[in-house]
Amino acid sequence: MVIDRNQSFLLMVDVQERLLPAMADAGSVQANGAILLKAATRLDVPILASEQYPKGLGSTVPALRGLVPPGAILSKTAFSCVGDPALRARIAGFGRPQVVICGIETHVCVLQTALDLAAEGYRCFVVRDACSSRRQASIDAAVSRLQLAGIAIVTTEMVLFEWLHDAAAPEFREVSALIR
Repeated sequence: MVIDRNQSFLLMVDVQERLLPAMADAGSVQANGAILLKAATRLDVPILASEQYPKGLGSTVPALRGLVPPGAILSKTAFSCVGDPALRARIAGFGRPQVVICGIETHVCVLQTALDLAAEGYRCFVVRDACSSRRQASIDAAVSRLQLAGIAIVTTEMVLFEWLHDAAAPEFREVSALIR
């Protein structure tokens, strides 16, 4: 199944100030997260971001916070975004069956969110190069488990070009420039 910009939304999970520096390849998570946020904004794909216990882990990193629409960052204590009533309501409110997920940690909040959303009938796409955990073994185990659950593992470029669908799309130059 192709990721359709008119059927999907972007969910950025817990890319926070005190958490991101501990991640393997934190730079890629931030850079690719920014690309996804910019592309989603340009292509009118709804955006939602979560923060896990921001009092302890800080806010969304400044480089990404400014790319998230006002009011689209919600805090939570449940590891899965689906476990938080406000996030769950916002997700349902989009009325879109596909969700593109990026963030941290892959083996905890990203995994549990994707599994819960899939169980509710959403088609989930986890963006591998925009997700991370502290240890590679945790990332590998999460990716394996996600794939076994039928959740698609994709890359940032895959998402962008599937959202665009055609080089004739009016946004093609602007969006493709994000990955040059």
